Amino acid sequence: MNGALASRYAAALVDVALEQHHADRVKRDLSSFAEAMSSSTDLRTLLESPAVSQELKHQVVRELAERMDLAPAVRNFVYLLIDHHRTEMLAEIEEAFQAELNQRLGIAEADVTSAREMSLEERKQLTVALERRTGKKIEARFRRDPSLVGGTLVRLGSTIYDGSVREQLTRLREQLEGE
Repeated sequence: MNGALASRYAAALVDVALEQHHADRVKRDLSSFAEAMSSSTDLRTLLESPAVSQELKHQVVRELAERMDLAPAVRNFVYLLIDHHRTEMLAEIEEAFQAELNQRLGIAEADVTSAREMSLEERKQLTVALERRTGKKIEARFRRDPSLVGGTLVRLGSTIYDGSVREQLTRLREQLEGE
């Protein structure tokens, strides 16, 4: 139930963000506020407590939004969550927002793991190749994992492209054991 509810809230915020042509700012600011809330026990307790008045919660969010220079759409969205007693769902809503926005903009997220640090040019070439393969704009996150020995592992949604030396060695071992 909460997943569907989070998706509905997220879709509504995506509608507003796209309508106002501030999708990138809303995405960044929502993420910043969600991070602030998850990292501050005091803020989380205050916003989630039924004993604290909505007026005080709004005041705290208003002051925090000014200090963080949050987009008005994000500030108003947090007010909405307060009014509907849904602030505990912010992390889930933020995740659903990212997915919904990416889906509507034709963006796919890729997690790229390589045995060594990839150069800027290698990252660019891989991103372009993935964009050609998927027909979508790719937002790639790169990380290094020396246990791969060599090569690259790409996770794109539920699809995994494994060009790592570790995987090639595993396949070779299985092939030799089968003979």
